[in-house]
Amino acid sequence: MDDLAALDATGQAELVRNGTAGPLELTDAAIARIEALQPTLNALTTDRFDRARAEAASPDLPDGPFRGVPFLFKDLACSFEGEPAYEGMQALKDADHRAPATTHLARRFRAAGLVVLGKASTPELGIMPTTEPTSYGPTHNPWDVTRTPGGSSGGSAAAVASGMVPAAHASDGGGSIRIPASCCGLVGLKTSRGRVSLGPVQGELSRFLSVQFTVTKSVRDCAALLDVAAGAEVGDPVLAPSNARPFVDEVGADPGRLRIGVMTTMPETGEPVHPDCVAAAERAARLLETFGHHVEISHPAACDEPDRISAFIPIWATLAASNLDAYGAALGRELTADDVEPLTWWQAEHGRSQRGTDFLDAITKMQAFSRRVLQWWADGFDLLLTPTLGEPPLELGVLQTPEKPLRGYARSGSFTPYTPVANQTGQPAISLPLHENADGLPIGVHLVAAYGREDLLLRVASQLEAADPWAHRRPRVFAQ
Repeated sequence: MDDLAALDATGQAELVRNGTAGPLELTDAAIARIEALQPTLNALTTDRFDRARAEAASPDLPDGPFRGVPFLFKDLACSFEGEPAYEGMQALKDADHRAPATTHLARRFRAAGLVVLGKASTPELGIMPTTEPTSYGPTHNPWDVTRTPGGSSGGSAAAVASGMVPAAHASDGGGSIRIPASCCGLVGLKTSRGRVSLGPVQGELSRFLSVQFTVTKSVRDCAALLDVAAGAEVGDPVLAPSNARPFVDEVGADPGRLRIGVMTTMPETGEPVHPDCVAAAERAARLLETFGHHVEISHPAACDEPDRISAFIPIWATLAASNLDAYGAALGRELTADDVEPLTWWQAEHGRSQRGTDFLDAITKMQAFSRRVLQWWADGFDLLLTPTLGEPPLELGVLQTPEKPLRGYARSGSFTPYTPVANQTGQPAISLPLHENADGLPIGVHLVAAYGREDLLLRVASQLEAADPWAHRRPRVFAQ
Protein backbone atom coordinates (compact mmCIF):
# COMPACT_ATOMS: atom_id res chain seq x y z
CA MET A 1 0.00 0.00 0.00
CA ASP A 2 2.96 2.34 0.53
CA ASP A 3 3.86 2.01 -3.15
CA LEU A 4 0.43 2.72 -4.68
CA ALA A 5 1.65 5.82 -6.52
CA ALA A 6 4.22 3.73 -8.39
CA LEU A 7 1.80 0.98 -9.46
CA ASP A 8 0.20 1.00 -12.86
CA ALA A 9 -3.55 0.51 -13.26
CA THR A 10 -3.20 -3.24 -13.82
CA GLY A 11 -1.20 -3.52 -10.60
CA GLN A 12 -3.79 -1.59 -8.61
CA ALA A 13 -6.60 -3.71 -10.06
CA GLU A 14 -4.74 -6.83 -8.93
CA LEU A 15 -4.74 -5.50 -5.35
CA VAL A 16 -8.53 -5.30 -5.45
CA ARG A 17 -8.95 -8.73 -7.01
CA ASN A 18 -6.71 -10.47 -4.46
CA GLY A 19 -8.20 -8.62 -1.50
CA THR A 20 -5.08 -6.67 -0.54
CA ALA A 21 -6.94 -3.39 -0.95
CA GLY A 22 -10.49 -2.29 -1.54
CA PRO A 23 -11.81 0.24 -4.05
CA LEU A 24 -12.47 2.81 -1.33
CA GLU A 25 -8.90 2.45 -0.02
CA LEU A 26 -7.48 3.08 -3.48
CA THR A 27 -9.84 6.01 -3.97
CA ASP A 28 -9.00 7.64 -0.63
CA ALA A 29 -5.28 7.19 -1.25
CA ALA A 30 -5.52 8.76 -4.71
CA ILE A 31 -7.54 11.69 -3.38
CA ALA A 32 -4.87 12.29 -0.74
CA ARG A 33 -2.18 12.28 -3.43
CA ILE A 34 -4.15 14.71 -5.57
CA GLU A 35 -4.72 17.08 -2.66
CA ALA A 36 -1.00 16.99 -1.85
CA LEU A 37 0.23 17.64 -5.42
CA GLN A 38 -2.50 19.79 -6.96
CA PRO A 39 -1.13 23.06 -5.48
CA THR A 40 2.20 22.38 -7.21
CA LEU A 41 1.06 20.92 -10.53
CA ASN A 42 -2.41 22.41 -11.10
CA ALA A 43 -3.43 19.30 -13.05
CA LEU A 44 -7.16 19.17 -12.25
CA THR A 45 -9.97 21.58 -13.07
CA THR A 46 -12.79 20.02 -11.04
CA ASP A 47 -13.09 17.09 -8.69
CA ARG A 48 -15.90 14.69 -7.82
CA PHE A 49 -14.34 13.25 -4.68
CA ASP A 50 -17.60 12.72 -2.75
CA ARG A 51 -19.24 10.95 -5.67
CA ALA A 52 -16.13 8.88 -6.26
CA ARG A 53 -16.04 7.74 -2.64
CA ALA A 54 -19.71 6.79 -2.81
CA GLU A 55 -19.18 4.88 -6.04
CA ALA A 56 -16.10 3.09 -4.69
CA ALA A 57 -17.96 2.02 -1.54
CA SER A 58 -21.08 0.88 -3.42
CA PRO A 59 -21.79 -2.81 -4.03
CA ASP A 60 -22.96 -1.67 -7.47
CA LEU A 61 -19.42 -0.70 -8.55
CA PRO A 62 -19.03 -2.65 -11.82
CA ASP A 63 -16.90 -5.76 -11.57
CA GLY A 64 -14.82 -4.94 -14.63
CA PRO A 65 -11.09 -5.47 -15.25
CA PHE A 66 -10.19 -2.21 -13.49
CA ARG A 67 -12.62 -2.39 -10.58
CA GLY A 68 -11.74 0.23 -7.98
CA VAL A 69 -8.84 1.82 -9.89
CA PRO A 70 -8.73 5.66 -9.63
CA PHE A 71 -8.97 7.54 -12.92
CA LEU A 72 -9.43 11.02 -14.38
CA PHE A 73 -11.27 12.36 -17.40
CA LYS A 74 -9.65 15.06 -19.48
CA ASP A 75 -11.96 18.08 -19.42
CA LEU A 76 -12.65 17.71 -23.13
CA ALA A 77 -15.13 15.46 -24.92
CA CYS A 78 -15.52 12.80 -22.20
CA SER A 79 -18.12 13.31 -19.49
CA PHE A 80 -20.93 11.90 -17.42
CA GLU A 81 -24.31 13.47 -18.11
CA GLY A 82 -25.04 16.46 -15.87
CA GLU A 83 -21.46 16.84 -14.64
CA PRO A 84 -19.12 19.81 -15.36
CA ALA A 85 -17.77 20.06 -18.91
CA TYR A 86 -15.75 23.23 -19.39
CA GLU A 87 -13.47 22.27 -22.33
CA GLY A 88 -10.80 24.69 -21.05
CA MET A 89 -13.12 27.67 -21.70
CA GLN A 90 -13.64 30.50 -19.22
CA ALA A 91 -17.16 31.10 -20.57
CA LEU A 92 -18.21 27.50 -19.90
CA LYS A 93 -16.56 27.59 -16.49
CA ASP A 94 -18.36 30.81 -15.55
CA ALA A 95 -21.68 29.33 -16.67
CA ASP A 96 -20.97 26.01 -14.92
CA HIS A 97 -21.79 24.22 -18.17
CA ARG A 98 -22.89 20.62 -17.76
CA ALA A 99 -22.50 17.70 -20.16
CA PRO A 100 -25.73 16.99 -22.07
CA ALA A 101 -25.07 13.23 -22.23
CA THR A 102 -22.76 10.51 -21.02
CA THR A 103 -20.29 9.74 -23.77
CA HIS A 104 -19.92 6.16 -24.95
CA LEU A 105 -16.32 6.13 -23.78
CA ALA A 106 -17.22 7.42 -20.31
CA ARG A 107 -19.80 4.65 -20.05
CA ARG A 108 -17.21 2.05 -21.06
CA PHE A 109 -14.72 3.36 -18.49
CA ARG A 110 -17.38 3.17 -15.80
CA ALA A 111 -18.33 -0.38 -16.84
CA ALA A 112 -14.67 -1.38 -16.50
CA GLY A 113 -14.89 -0.45 -12.81
CA LEU A 114 -12.75 2.68 -12.98
CA VAL A 115 -13.50 5.27 -10.30
CA VAL A 116 -13.41 8.75 -11.80
CA LEU A 117 -12.07 11.36 -9.37
CA GLY A 118 -12.42 14.49 -11.51
CA LYS A 119 -11.46 16.35 -14.65
CA ALA A 120 -7.92 17.12 -15.81
CA SER A 121 -6.92 20.43 -17.37
CA THR A 122 -6.70 21.12 -21.09
CA PRO A 123 -5.95 24.20 -23.20
CA GLU A 124 -9.02 25.98 -24.48
CA LEU A 125 -10.83 23.56 -26.84
CA GLY A 126 -7.64 21.47 -26.96
CA ILE A 127 -6.11 23.76 -29.56
CA MET A 128 -2.51 24.11 -28.34
CA PRO A 129 0.26 21.59 -27.55
CA THR A 130 0.68 23.12 -24.09
CA THR A 131 -1.75 23.23 -21.18
CA GLU A 132 -1.92 26.87 -20.13
CA PRO A 133 -5.59 27.92 -20.35
CA THR A 134 -6.68 31.34 -19.15
CA SER A 135 -9.52 29.63 -17.31
CA TYR A 136 -7.30 27.65 -14.93
CA GLY A 137 -3.73 28.76 -15.45
CA PRO A 138 -0.76 26.60 -16.43
CA THR A 139 -0.35 22.96 -15.56
CA HIS A 140 3.24 22.20 -14.55
CA ASN A 141 5.39 19.32 -15.71
CA PRO A 142 6.29 17.10 -12.73
CA TRP A 143 9.78 16.54 -14.17
CA ASP A 144 10.47 20.28 -14.14
CA VAL A 145 7.71 22.62 -12.98
CA THR A 146 9.02 25.45 -15.14
CA ARG A 147 8.22 23.45 -18.29
CA THR A 148 5.10 22.46 -20.17
CA PRO A 149 3.54 19.03 -19.62
CA GLY A 150 2.48 19.23 -23.26
CA GLY A 151 -1.04 19.46 -24.57
CA SER A 152 -3.75 19.17 -25.04
CA SER A 153 -3.91 16.27 -22.55
CA GLY A 154 -1.37 17.95 -20.28
CA GLY A 155 -3.44 17.76 -17.10
CA SER A 156 -3.98 14.04 -17.54
CA ALA A 157 -0.30 13.43 -18.26
CA ALA A 158 0.93 15.48 -15.28
CA ALA A 159 -1.48 13.63 -13.00
CA VAL A 160 -0.38 10.17 -14.16
CA ALA A 161 3.35 10.97 -14.24
CA SER A 162 3.26 12.38 -10.69
CA GLY A 163 1.43 9.35 -9.30
CA MET A 164 -1.91 11.04 -8.59
CA VAL A 165 -3.67 8.32 -10.60
CA PRO A 166 -2.25 5.37 -12.57
CA ALA A 167 -3.98 6.26 -15.86
CA ALA A 168 -6.23 8.94 -17.29
CA HIS A 169 -8.41 9.70 -20.28
CA ALA A 170 -6.80 11.72 -23.09
CA SER A 171 -7.62 12.76 -26.66
CA ASP A 172 -5.58 13.46 -29.77
CA GLY A 173 -6.47 15.73 -32.69
CA GLY A 174 -2.94 16.68 -33.75
CA GLY A 175 -0.76 14.88 -31.23
CA SER A 176 -2.55 15.65 -27.97
CA ILE A 177 -2.03 12.19 -26.47
CA ARG A 178 1.50 11.66 -27.75
CA ILE A 179 2.86 15.16 -27.05
CA PRO A 180 2.13 15.11 -23.29
CA ALA A 181 3.15 11.46 -23.08
CA SER A 182 6.57 12.47 -24.41
CA CYS A 183 6.83 15.53 -22.15
CA CYS A 184 5.84 13.59 -19.02
CA GLY A 185 7.49 10.19 -19.60
CA LEU A 186 4.38 8.10 -20.31
CA VAL A 187 2.93 5.71 -22.86
CA GLY A 188 0.57 7.50 -25.22
CA LEU A 189 -1.30 5.61 -27.95
CA LYS A 190 -3.15 7.52 -30.64
CA THR A 191 -5.63 4.93 -31.89
CA SER A 192 -6.79 4.30 -35.45
CA ARG A 193 -9.67 6.40 -36.69
CA GLY A 194 -12.85 4.55 -35.77
CA ARG A 195 -11.25 2.35 -33.11
CA VAL A 196 -12.94 4.18 -30.19
CA SER A 197 -16.38 5.69 -30.61
CA LEU A 198 -16.77 9.48 -30.32
CA GLY A 199 -20.53 9.24 -29.74
CA PRO A 200 -23.16 10.06 -28.95
CA VAL A 201 -22.54 13.83 -29.12
CA GLN A 202 -19.59 13.96 -31.51
CA GLY A 203 -19.11 12.03 -34.72
CA GLU A 204 -16.28 10.57 -36.73
CA LEU A 205 -17.46 12.26 -39.94
CA SER A 206 -17.17 15.76 -38.45
CA ARG A 207 -14.34 15.17 -35.94
CA PHE A 208 -12.25 12.87 -38.12
CA LEU A 209 -8.90 14.29 -36.97
CA SER A 210 -9.49 13.40 -33.33
CA VAL A 211 -9.47 10.19 -31.33
CA GLN A 212 -10.18 9.46 -27.66
CA PHE A 213 -8.15 7.14 -25.44
CA THR A 214 -5.70 7.37 -22.49
CA VAL A 215 -2.21 8.06 -21.19
CA THR A 216 -0.68 5.28 -19.08
CA LYS A 217 2.44 4.24 -17.21
CA SER A 218 2.86 0.88 -18.96
CA VAL A 219 2.25 -0.88 -22.25
CA ARG A 220 0.12 -3.53 -20.52
CA ASP A 221 -2.20 -0.82 -19.19
CA CYS A 222 -2.41 0.69 -22.66
CA ALA A 223 -3.42 -2.66 -24.14
CA ALA A 224 -5.91 -3.58 -21.42
CA LEU A 225 -7.58 -0.17 -21.53
CA LEU A 226 -7.81 -0.44 -25.31
CA ASP A 227 -9.82 -3.63 -24.82
CA VAL A 228 -12.16 -1.55 -22.65
CA ALA A 229 -12.39 1.44 -24.98
CA ALA A 230 -12.40 -0.17 -28.44
CA GLY A 231 -15.50 -1.31 -30.24
CA ALA A 232 -18.34 -0.05 -32.37
CA GLU A 233 -21.37 1.74 -30.98
CA VAL A 234 -24.73 2.10 -32.71
CA GLY A 235 -24.50 4.56 -35.57
CA ASP A 236 -20.70 4.83 -35.73
CA PRO A 237 -19.90 5.69 -39.37
CA VAL A 238 -16.20 4.73 -39.28
CA LEU A 239 -15.05 1.35 -37.93
CA ALA A 240 -11.42 0.30 -37.58
CA PRO A 241 -10.62 -3.32 -38.50
CA SER A 242 -11.34 -5.74 -35.67
CA ASN A 243 -8.40 -7.29 -33.85
CA ALA A 244 -8.11 -11.07 -34.00
CA ARG A 245 -7.78 -11.36 -30.21
CA PRO A 246 -7.78 -9.13 -27.13
CA PHE A 247 -5.22 -6.36 -27.35
CA VAL A 248 -3.78 -7.35 -23.98
CA ASP A 249 -2.69 -10.64 -25.60
CA GLU A 250 -0.46 -8.66 -27.98
CA VAL A 251 1.79 -7.63 -25.07
CA GLY A 252 4.82 -9.90 -25.22
CA ALA A 253 3.74 -11.49 -28.51
CA ASP A 254 6.36 -11.94 -31.23
CA PRO A 255 5.95 -9.26 -33.95
CA GLY A 256 8.18 -11.17 -36.35
CA ARG A 257 11.02 -9.52 -38.25
CA LEU A 258 9.89 -6.05 -39.28
CA ARG A 259 11.07 -3.47 -41.77
CA ILE A 260 11.31 -0.14 -39.96
CA GLY A 261 12.09 3.27 -41.43
CA VAL A 262 13.70 6.00 -39.34
CA MET A 263 13.16 9.74 -39.71
CA THR A 264 15.01 12.26 -37.53
CA THR A 265 14.87 15.27 -39.83
CA MET A 266 12.43 18.16 -39.93
CA PRO A 267 9.69 17.61 -42.53
CA GLU A 268 10.14 19.69 -45.68
CA THR A 269 13.53 21.23 -44.75
CA GLY A 270 15.43 18.02 -44.01
CA GLU A 271 17.22 19.74 -41.13
CA PRO A 272 17.89 17.63 -38.01
CA VAL A 273 15.61 18.19 -35.06
CA HIS A 274 16.99 18.80 -31.55
CA PRO A 275 20.00 16.54 -30.79
CA ASP A 276 18.31 15.06 -27.71
CA CYS A 277 15.38 13.95 -29.87
CA VAL A 278 17.67 12.54 -32.55
CA ALA A 279 19.56 10.62 -29.87
CA ALA A 280 16.31 9.13 -28.55
CA ALA A 281 15.24 7.82 -31.96
CA GLU A 282 18.70 6.52 -32.84
CA ARG A 283 18.93 4.69 -29.51
CA ALA A 284 15.53 3.10 -30.15
CA ALA A 285 16.66 2.12 -33.65
CA ARG A 286 19.68 0.29 -32.23
CA LEU A 287 17.46 -1.55 -29.77
CA LEU A 288 15.11 -2.59 -32.55
CA GLU A 289 18.03 -3.96 -34.54
CA THR A 290 19.03 -6.17 -31.59
CA PHE A 291 15.56 -7.79 -31.84
CA GLY A 292 16.34 -8.75 -35.45
CA HIS A 293 14.31 -6.04 -37.16
CA HIS A 294 15.62 -4.43 -40.33
CA VAL A 295 16.07 -0.71 -39.67
CA GLU A 296 16.95 1.83 -42.35
CA ILE A 297 16.77 5.57 -42.95
CA SER A 298 13.50 6.06 -44.81
CA HIS A 299 10.15 7.81 -44.51
CA PRO A 300 7.17 8.65 -46.72
CA ALA A 301 8.22 11.23 -49.29
CA ALA A 302 4.88 12.97 -48.83
CA CYS A 303 5.97 13.99 -45.30
CA ASP A 304 8.40 16.44 -46.92
CA GLU A 305 5.83 18.15 -49.12
CA PRO A 306 5.70 21.91 -48.43
CA ASP A 307 1.92 21.90 -48.07
CA ARG A 308 1.68 18.72 -46.00
CA ILE A 309 -0.48 20.41 -43.34
CA SER A 310 -2.14 23.03 -45.53
CA ALA A 311 -5.41 21.10 -45.39
CA PHE A 312 -5.13 20.60 -41.63
CA ILE A 313 -5.38 24.30 -40.78
CA PRO A 314 -8.69 25.20 -42.50
CA ILE A 315 -10.27 22.02 -41.13
CA TRP A 316 -9.03 22.77 -37.60
CA ALA A 317 -10.21 26.39 -37.88
CA THR A 318 -13.66 25.40 -39.14
CA LEU A 319 -14.01 23.04 -36.20
CA ALA A 320 -13.14 25.91 -33.83
CA ALA A 321 -15.89 28.04 -35.37
CA SER A 322 -18.34 25.15 -35.10
CA ASN A 323 -17.42 24.62 -31.45
CA LEU A 324 -18.00 28.26 -30.54
CA ASP A 325 -21.37 28.23 -32.30
CA ALA A 326 -22.37 25.06 -30.46
CA TYR A 327 -21.31 26.30 -27.03
CA GLY A 328 -22.92 29.66 -27.66
CA ALA A 329 -26.17 27.83 -28.40
CA ALA A 330 -25.77 25.79 -25.22
CA LEU A 331 -25.31 28.99 -23.20
CA GLY A 332 -28.17 30.74 -24.94
CA ARG A 333 -26.12 33.58 -26.36
CA GLU A 334 -23.59 34.26 -29.09
CA LEU A 335 -19.99 34.01 -27.92
CA THR A 336 -17.75 36.99 -28.62
CA ALA A 337 -14.02 37.68 -28.63
CA ASP A 338 -14.29 38.58 -24.94
CA ASP A 339 -15.42 35.04 -24.11
CA VAL A 340 -12.42 33.16 -25.48
CA GLU A 341 -8.66 33.40 -25.78
CA PRO A 342 -7.24 35.43 -28.69
CA LEU A 343 -5.97 32.38 -30.59
CA THR A 344 -9.32 30.62 -30.28
CA TRP A 345 -11.09 33.69 -31.66
CA TRP A 346 -8.60 34.00 -34.52
CA GLN A 347 -9.12 30.36 -35.42
CA ALA A 348 -12.87 30.65 -35.27
CA GLU A 349 -12.87 33.78 -37.43
CA HIS A 350 -10.58 32.05 -39.92
CA GLY A 351 -12.95 29.09 -39.92
CA ARG A 352 -15.95 31.33 -40.54
CA SER A 353 -14.19 32.82 -43.55
CA GLN A 354 -14.08 29.39 -45.20
CA ARG A 355 -16.80 28.52 -47.69
CA GLY A 356 -18.39 25.10 -47.62
CA THR A 357 -16.53 24.30 -50.82
CA ASP A 358 -13.24 25.36 -49.15
CA PHE A 359 -13.88 22.87 -46.36
CA LEU A 360 -14.66 20.06 -48.80
CA ASP A 361 -11.61 20.93 -50.87
CA ALA A 362 -9.45 20.69 -47.74
CA ILE A 363 -10.87 17.27 -46.93
CA THR A 364 -10.21 16.08 -50.48
CA LYS A 365 -6.67 17.43 -50.35
CA MET A 366 -6.08 15.75 -47.00
CA GLN A 367 -7.32 12.42 -48.31
CA ALA A 368 -5.04 12.62 -51.34
CA PHE A 369 -2.10 13.42 -49.04
CA SER A 370 -3.05 10.47 -46.83
CA ARG A 371 -2.97 8.11 -49.80
CA ARG A 372 0.55 9.26 -50.67
CA VAL A 373 1.72 8.79 -47.08
CA LEU A 374 0.14 5.35 -46.68
CA GLN A 375 1.71 4.12 -49.92
CA TRP A 376 5.01 3.88 -48.04
CA TRP A 377 3.52 1.17 -45.80
CA ALA A 378 1.91 -0.53 -48.81
CA ASP A 379 5.35 -0.63 -50.44
CA GLY A 380 6.71 -2.86 -47.71
CA PHE A 381 7.46 -0.95 -44.51
CA ASP A 382 5.89 -2.02 -41.21
CA LEU A 383 6.71 0.89 -38.91
CA LEU A 384 7.98 4.46 -39.04
CA LEU A 385 10.23 5.49 -36.14
CA THR A 386 10.70 9.17 -35.27
CA PRO A 387 11.23 11.24 -32.16
CA THR A 388 7.82 12.11 -30.75
CA LEU A 389 8.72 15.81 -30.65
CA GLY A 390 11.22 18.08 -32.33
CA GLU A 391 12.45 19.47 -29.00
CA PRO A 392 12.52 18.58 -25.29
CA PRO A 393 9.64 19.97 -23.17
CA LEU A 394 9.61 23.74 -23.62
CA GLU A 395 9.38 26.29 -20.85
CA LEU A 396 5.92 27.47 -19.92
CA GLY A 397 5.02 30.66 -21.75
CA VAL A 398 6.91 29.84 -24.95
CA LEU A 399 3.86 28.52 -26.80
CA GLN A 400 1.11 30.33 -24.91
CA THR A 401 1.49 33.93 -26.10
CA PRO A 402 -1.89 35.66 -25.72
CA GLU A 403 -0.47 39.10 -26.50
CA LYS A 404 0.70 37.76 -29.88
CA PRO A 405 -1.35 34.58 -30.34
CA LEU A 406 -0.02 33.62 -33.75
CA ARG A 407 3.57 33.71 -32.52
CA GLY A 408 3.11 30.78 -30.16
CA TYR A 409 0.89 29.01 -32.67
CA ALA A 410 3.60 29.21 -35.34
CA ARG A 411 6.28 28.22 -32.83
CA SER A 412 4.43 24.99 -32.08
CA GLY A 413 5.31 23.68 -35.57
CA SER A 414 8.96 23.02 -34.73
CA PHE A 415 7.92 21.50 -31.40
CA THR A 416 5.48 19.02 -32.96
CA PRO A 417 6.68 18.27 -36.50
CA TYR A 418 5.76 14.57 -36.53
CA THR A 419 2.48 14.02 -34.72
CA PRO A 420 -0.18 15.67 -36.98
CA VAL A 421 0.36 13.35 -39.96
CA ALA A 422 -1.26 10.34 -38.24
CA ASN A 423 -4.32 12.46 -37.44
CA GLN A 424 -4.73 13.20 -41.13
CA THR A 425 -4.17 9.61 -42.28
CA GLY A 426 -6.08 7.98 -39.40
CA GLN A 427 -3.15 5.72 -38.52
CA PRO A 428 -2.29 4.48 -35.02
CA ALA A 429 0.88 5.86 -33.42
CA ILE A 430 2.45 5.47 -30.00
CA SER A 431 4.91 7.50 -27.91
CA LEU A 432 7.17 5.56 -25.56
CA PRO A 433 9.34 7.05 -22.76
CA LEU A 434 12.59 5.41 -23.77
CA HIS A 435 15.00 8.28 -23.26
CA GLU A 436 16.01 11.07 -20.90
CA ASN A 437 18.31 13.96 -21.73
CA ALA A 438 21.16 15.35 -19.64
CA ASP A 439 18.70 17.60 -17.81
CA GLY A 440 16.67 14.61 -16.68
CA LEU A 441 13.74 15.41 -18.97
CA PRO A 442 11.85 12.59 -20.71
CA ILE A 443 12.22 12.36 -24.48
CA GLY A 444 9.63 10.23 -26.25
CA VAL A 445 10.09 7.89 -29.18
CA HIS A 446 7.30 7.68 -31.76
CA LEU A 447 6.22 4.62 -33.75
CA VAL A 448 3.58 4.76 -36.51
CA ALA A 449 1.93 1.68 -37.97
CA ALA A 450 -0.38 1.04 -40.90
CA TYR A 451 -4.06 1.77 -40.39
CA GLY A 452 -5.70 -0.63 -37.95
CA ARG A 453 -2.41 -2.13 -36.68
CA GLU A 454 -2.47 -1.27 -32.99
CA ASP A 455 -1.64 -4.93 -32.44
CA LEU A 456 1.75 -4.48 -34.08
CA LEU A 457 2.47 -1.30 -32.13
CA LEU A 458 1.70 -3.05 -28.83
CA ARG A 459 3.93 -6.03 -29.67
CA VAL A 460 6.91 -3.82 -30.52
CA ALA A 461 6.24 -1.42 -27.63
CA SER A 462 6.28 -4.33 -25.19
CA GLN A 463 9.56 -5.54 -26.73
CA LEU A 464 11.11 -2.15 -26.10
CA GLU A 465 9.67 -1.85 -22.60
CA ALA A 466 11.03 -5.27 -21.63
CA ALA A 467 14.49 -4.46 -23.01
CA ASP A 468 14.72 -0.94 -21.59
CA PRO A 469 12.12 -0.59 -18.80
CA TRP A 470 11.07 2.83 -17.53
CA ALA A 471 8.86 1.96 -14.53
CA HIS A 472 11.62 2.85 -12.07
CA ARG A 473 11.97 6.43 -13.27
CA ARG A 474 10.44 9.14 -11.10
CA PRO A 475 9.87 12.83 -11.83
CA ARG A 476 10.98 15.44 -9.33
CA VAL A 477 7.40 15.98 -8.21
CA PHE A 478 6.03 12.56 -7.28
CA ALA A 479 3.52 11.33 -4.70
CA GLN A 480 5.03 10.08 -1.46
